[in-house]
Amino acid sequence: IGDTFAYLSAVLDLYNNEIVAWEVSTRNDLELVHNTLNQLRDKSFEKGALLHSDQGFQYTTKSYEKQVKELGIQGSHSRRGNCHDNACIESFFSHLKTEKLYLVRPKTAEEACIVIQEYIDFYNTDRFQEKFNGLSPVEYREKAVA
Repeated sequence: IGDTFAYLSAVLDLYNNEIVAWEVSTRNDLELVHNTLNQLRDKSFEKGALLHSDQGFQYTTKSYEKQVKELGIQGSHSRRGNCHDNACIESFFSHLKTEKLYLVRPKTAEEACIVIQEYIDFYNTDRFQEKFNGLSPVEYREKAVA
């Protein structure tokens, strides 16, 4: 953003590639991650659901582990130095950057938040996914439920 960074913490559901929680901050800290997890409180999860992350300091703290357990899900971490373990969310971040952020180039954190919200709405409801036969993540989920 301009001459500084913004950090996006996002949770992607591997079932349909839908972004189910996200938060933006100018700080890459534990509060950013906790705020993202708080958005999962009203969601229901299958028994044995995993929340996968890398081994960043935010994801290896006792408070993160406690919050994940309170949500009734199990934490999972990438193998050290193996970027392929996070390929799905990294792919989303790449699409966000190339399809929106690099084109719009927000100047403030507020602008970035709006632009990211717009893209996530588009990604979830309108952007087709080849592996889902051209359906968006929400369309795929709704078709499966019907």
